[in-house]
Amino acid sequence: MQARDLADVVRIEAMVHDYPWTRGNFADSMQAGHDCWIYAEQHNIVGYAVLMMVLDEAHLLNISIAKEYQAAGRGYALLQHLMQLAKQAGAANMFLEVRQSNLPAIRLYERTGFNEMGIRRNYYPATTGREDAILMGMAL
Repeated sequence: MQARDLADVVRIEAMVHDYPWTRGNFADSMQAGHDCWIYAEQHNIVGYAVLMMVLDEAHLLNISIAKEYQAAGRGYALLQHLMQLAKQAGAANMFLEVRQSNLPAIRLYERTGFNEMGIRRNYYPATTGREDAILMGMAL
């Protein structure tokens, strides 16, 4: 991901999330040195991900695929790429939070080898106030 990609990334983010990251959130992630990736097909950005490395742990901060490109293996491929990068960087474990209501994402993470480790109460903003997050992790 580069600065020139942010308009497309933010556009997709706004389409797939009720409470999207801002352009500033992505720019800050790049500035902080997080692994920020795009998924492109025929020069069109269709997805992206942000991975934070801390010592021997990788934390998936954001992974999204544009709605019209979902359910075709792109999210799985992008997640596999991030897992390989984390391993190469020396990560022993990978963690993420996911909305309790995001069943397609939960199924993707479980299929990839993530397991539920706990619940983060009231983690996400929601139309009804707050929504719990499922904390998931796996050994790499």
